[in-house]
Amino acid sequence: MTEALIEVHSLVKHYPVPRRGLLEEKLVLRAVDGVSFRIAEGEIFGLVGESGCGKSTTGQLLVQLVKQTQGDIFFQGRRIGAKLSGSELRRLRRDIQIVFQDPYSSLNPKKTIGWTLEEPLIVHRIGDRRTRRTIVAETLEQVGLDPSYASRYPHELSGGQRQRVGIAAALVLSPRFIVIDEAVSALDVSVQAQILNLLKELQQRRGLTYLFISHDLNVVEYISDRIGVMYLGRMAEIFTTGAEGAEPLHPYTRALFSSIPDVRKARERVPLQGEVPSPIHPPAGCAFHPRCPFAMDQCRSLVPELKSVGPGHEVSCHLY
Repeated sequence: MTEALIEVHSLVKHYPVPRRGLLEEKLVLRAVDGVSFRIAEGEIFGLVGESGCGKSTTGQLLVQLVKQTQGDIFFQGRRIGAKLSGSELRRLRRDIQIVFQDPYSSLNPKKTIGWTLEEPLIVHRIGDRRTRRTIVAETLEQVGLDPSYASRYPHELSGGQRQRVGIAAALVLSPRFIVIDEAVSALDVSVQAQILNLLKELQQRRGLTYLFISHDLNVVEYISDRIGVMYLGRMAEIFTTGAEGAEPLHPYTRALFSSIPDVRKARERVPLQGEVPSPIHPPAGCAFHPRCPFAMDQCRSLVPELKSVGPGHEVSCHLY
């Protein structure tokens, strides 16, 4: 694998749960509970899992919208986190951006598209007014919109056009790494395909690196070079996709991906039993063991480590 652009070591984010009485014990919600992975330069790393597994929180931690409770995040070998000053964080914003799930709520309804795209350039003191307008027009063209859209307001655009503006807002500072958080989940299937192809084209043209977060397994499998599967705040498995990719090994991953229709080969359906446990009271040992058909005694007491089982393939399971 090429040099890592992003490295995450034992990342933890806990949120305190408000107490309803003075005698009630202090509880925390374990949104992210010890996640480790690396993303290589120019790679698209997909992150999947059921709702509430912590994948969106992980993305917000990487762009420092929220601060980690424990653990380390490295960007280009430099640690980022709570100790960054305001000026250091501002410089980091030029290299790390995010595309949000809801394109409408992430845009200011009272401001034009041109204002939205030009504002980051003003904040970072990039160019004069004419230069900034040129950058805005070029960025709109790169995401498939006419430069005249700069004078429009968000309510005048369709969902797909708004998402293109959201992508343009992330691109306008020429970042190296972009977190894409459920960016196509609210779009029609035909528009999803257009946005996914646009993201791949931009990634290749600009040499970008993505963390692509989604609950849609088909989408993640299509766009990603590698996939990380999260369960209850932890990483269950990381594996490579495509022709060179290995078959998933973790029982949770196998159950998830067995539900994807595949015309190339038959997949045996592996049903998931039970419900996801509470992140406030996670099970001891392996978090998946109450739902796992292969659970052993050690699964109920020992937390499995993420271990390498092959090139680009890591799994957190006592079976391996």
